[in-house]
Amino acid sequence: MMPHAQSEPHIEVHKFHPGVVAGAVFLALVLEVFLPRLLPRGAEYVELPFLVTLYFGLSRRNPITGLLLGMIIGLLQDGLTGRLIGLFGLAKTVVGFGASSIGGRIDVDHPLARLVLAGLFYLIHEGVLEVAQRLLLGEASAFLTTHLLLATLLNALLAVLFFPALDRLRRT
Repeated sequence: MMPHAQSEPHIEVHKFHPGVVAGAVFLALVLEVFLPRLLPRGAEYVELPFLVTLYFGLSRRNPITGLLLGMIIGLLQDGLTGRLIGLFGLAKTVVGFGASSIGGRIDVDHPLARLVLAGLFYLIHEGVLEVAQRLLLGEASAFLTTHLLLATLLNALLAVLFFPALDRLRRT
Protein backbone atom coordinates (compact mmCIF):
# COMPACT_ATOMS: atom_id res chain seq x y z
CA MET A 1 0.00 0.00 0.00
CA MET A 2 1.43 3.35 -1.02
CA PRO A 3 1.22 6.28 1.35
CA HIS A 4 -0.95 9.11 0.13
CA ALA A 5 0.94 12.15 -0.93
CA GLN A 6 -0.17 15.09 1.10
CA SER A 7 -0.32 18.21 -0.99
CA GLU A 8 0.03 21.52 0.74
CA PRO A 9 -2.67 24.05 0.05
CA HIS A 10 -1.73 26.56 -2.62
CA ILE A 11 -0.66 29.81 -0.99
CA GLU A 12 -0.58 32.65 -3.50
CA VAL A 13 2.55 34.78 -3.68
CA HIS A 14 1.62 38.40 -4.30
CA LYS A 15 3.61 40.65 -6.60
CA PHE A 16 3.98 44.40 -6.27
CA HIS A 17 5.38 47.06 -8.55
CA PRO A 18 8.74 48.17 -7.08
CA GLY A 19 7.39 51.72 -6.87
CA VAL A 20 4.62 50.54 -4.55
CA VAL A 21 7.11 49.00 -2.14
CA ALA A 22 9.43 52.02 -2.28
CA GLY A 23 6.52 54.43 -1.87
CA ALA A 24 5.10 52.55 1.12
CA VAL A 25 8.53 52.43 2.78
CA PHE A 26 9.13 56.14 2.10
CA LEU A 27 5.71 57.16 3.42
CA ALA A 28 6.10 55.02 6.55
CA LEU A 29 9.53 56.49 7.31
CA VAL A 30 8.43 60.08 6.70
CA LEU A 31 5.38 59.60 8.92
CA GLU A 32 7.58 57.96 11.55
CA VAL A 33 9.65 61.14 11.71
CA PHE A 34 6.81 63.67 11.55
CA LEU A 35 4.00 61.86 13.39
CA PRO A 36 5.41 62.70 16.86
CA ARG A 37 5.27 66.38 15.93
CA LEU A 38 1.68 66.10 14.69
CA LEU A 39 0.44 63.84 17.49
CA PRO A 40 2.70 64.37 20.51
CA ARG A 41 0.63 61.97 22.61
CA GLY A 42 0.12 58.61 21.04
CA ALA A 43 2.70 58.60 18.25
CA GLU A 44 5.10 56.53 20.36
CA TYR A 45 2.65 53.63 20.14
CA VAL A 46 2.58 53.50 16.33
CA GLU A 47 5.36 51.68 14.45
CA LEU A 48 4.63 52.25 10.74
CA PRO A 49 7.95 50.89 9.38
CA PHE A 50 7.24 47.69 11.32
CA LEU A 51 3.80 47.42 9.70
CA VAL A 52 5.25 47.91 6.19
CA THR A 53 7.93 45.28 6.87
CA LEU A 54 5.32 42.87 8.18
CA TYR A 55 2.88 43.43 5.31
CA PHE A 56 5.37 42.89 2.50
CA GLY A 57 6.95 39.97 4.34
CA LEU A 58 3.60 38.23 4.74
CA SER A 59 2.53 39.04 1.17
CA ARG A 60 5.65 38.26 -0.85
CA ARG A 61 6.42 35.06 1.05
CA ASN A 62 10.11 34.95 0.15
CA PRO A 63 12.31 34.80 3.28
CA ILE A 64 15.36 36.32 1.57
CA THR A 65 13.35 39.24 0.19
CA GLY A 66 11.65 39.72 3.57
CA LEU A 67 14.98 39.66 5.36
CA LEU A 68 16.55 42.21 3.00
CA LEU A 69 13.53 44.52 3.03
CA GLY A 70 13.40 44.39 6.83
CA MET A 71 17.10 45.17 7.05
CA ILE A 72 16.85 48.14 4.67
CA ILE A 73 13.76 49.60 6.37
CA GLY A 74 15.31 49.13 9.80
CA LEU A 75 18.62 50.75 8.89
CA LEU A 76 16.84 53.69 7.28
CA GLN A 77 14.71 54.06 10.40
CA ASP A 78 17.84 53.94 12.56
CA GLY A 79 19.37 56.75 10.53
CA LEU A 80 16.25 58.92 10.63
CA THR A 81 15.36 58.48 14.29
CA GLY A 82 18.81 58.98 15.77
CA ARG A 83 18.95 55.59 17.44
CA LEU A 84 22.07 53.47 17.37
CA ILE A 85 22.52 52.24 13.81
CA GLY A 86 21.56 48.59 13.61
CA LEU A 87 18.98 48.23 16.38
CA PHE A 88 15.90 48.69 14.19
CA GLY A 89 17.81 47.00 11.37
CA LEU A 90 18.22 43.86 13.45
CA ALA A 91 14.63 43.84 14.73
CA LYS A 92 13.08 44.41 11.32
CA THR A 93 15.34 41.82 9.70
CA VAL A 94 13.97 39.23 12.13
CA VAL A 95 10.39 40.38 11.46
CA GLY A 96 10.85 40.37 7.67
CA PHE A 97 12.37 36.90 7.65
CA GLY A 98 9.83 35.45 10.09
CA ALA A 99 6.82 37.00 8.37
CA SER A 100 7.96 35.77 4.96
CA SER A 101 8.55 32.28 6.31
CA ILE A 102 5.12 32.07 7.93
CA GLY A 103 3.39 33.82 5.03
CA GLY A 104 4.50 31.01 2.74
CA ARG A 105 2.89 28.34 4.92
CA ILE A 106 -0.46 29.71 6.02
CA ASP A 107 -3.14 31.97 4.58
CA VAL A 108 -2.48 35.38 6.07
CA ASP A 109 -5.15 37.33 4.20
CA HIS A 110 -7.84 36.77 6.84
CA PRO A 111 -8.27 39.72 9.27
CA LEU A 112 -8.04 37.51 12.37
CA ALA A 113 -4.78 35.96 11.14
CA ARG A 114 -3.42 39.43 10.45
CA LEU A 115 -4.45 40.66 13.90
CA VAL A 116 -2.79 37.76 15.71
CA LEU A 117 0.36 37.75 13.56
CA ALA A 118 0.80 41.52 13.82
CA GLY A 119 0.53 41.32 17.60
CA LEU A 120 2.96 38.41 17.85
CA PHE A 121 5.48 39.93 15.48
CA TYR A 122 5.28 43.28 17.28
CA LEU A 123 6.19 41.52 20.52
CA ILE A 124 9.06 39.76 18.73
CA HIS A 125 10.19 43.10 17.26
CA GLU A 126 10.20 44.77 20.67
CA GLY A 127 11.84 41.73 22.27
CA VAL A 128 14.71 41.83 19.77
CA LEU A 129 15.14 45.57 20.44
CA GLU A 130 15.17 44.97 24.20
CA VAL A 131 17.70 42.13 24.03
CA ALA A 132 19.96 44.11 21.68
CA GLN A 133 19.85 47.16 23.96
CA ARG A 134 20.68 45.05 27.01
CA LEU A 135 23.50 43.10 25.38
CA LEU A 136 25.06 45.78 23.19
CA LEU A 137 24.42 48.95 25.16
CA GLY A 138 24.03 47.66 28.69
CA GLU A 139 20.72 49.50 28.95
CA ALA A 140 18.09 47.58 30.87
CA SER A 141 14.48 48.70 30.98
CA ALA A 142 11.16 47.22 31.97
CA PHE A 143 9.86 45.11 29.09
CA LEU A 144 6.38 43.87 29.93
CA THR A 145 4.59 47.15 30.53
CA THR A 146 1.19 48.63 29.78
CA HIS A 147 2.92 50.72 27.09
CA LEU A 148 3.99 47.51 25.33
CA LEU A 149 0.49 46.05 25.65
CA LEU A 150 -1.16 49.18 24.24
CA ALA A 151 1.38 49.48 21.41
CA THR A 152 0.90 45.80 20.54
CA LEU A 153 -2.87 46.16 20.40
CA LEU A 154 -2.73 49.41 18.43
CA ASN A 155 -0.27 48.09 15.84
CA ALA A 156 -2.27 44.87 15.45
CA LEU A 157 -5.45 46.88 14.87
CA LEU A 158 -3.67 49.17 12.42
CA ALA A 159 -2.51 46.09 10.51
CA VAL A 160 -6.10 44.89 10.15
CA LEU A 161 -7.22 48.36 9.03
CA PHE A 162 -4.39 49.28 6.64
CA PHE A 163 -3.38 45.95 5.08
CA PRO A 164 -6.55 45.82 2.91
CA ALA A 165 -5.58 49.22 1.44
CA LEU A 166 -2.16 47.83 0.54
CA ASP A 167 -3.84 44.70 -0.87
CA ARG A 168 -5.40 46.88 -3.57
CA LEU A 169 -1.91 47.78 -4.82
CA ARG A 170 -1.00 44.20 -5.73
CA ARG A 171 0.03 43.48 -9.28
CA THR A 172 -2.23 41.02 -11.09
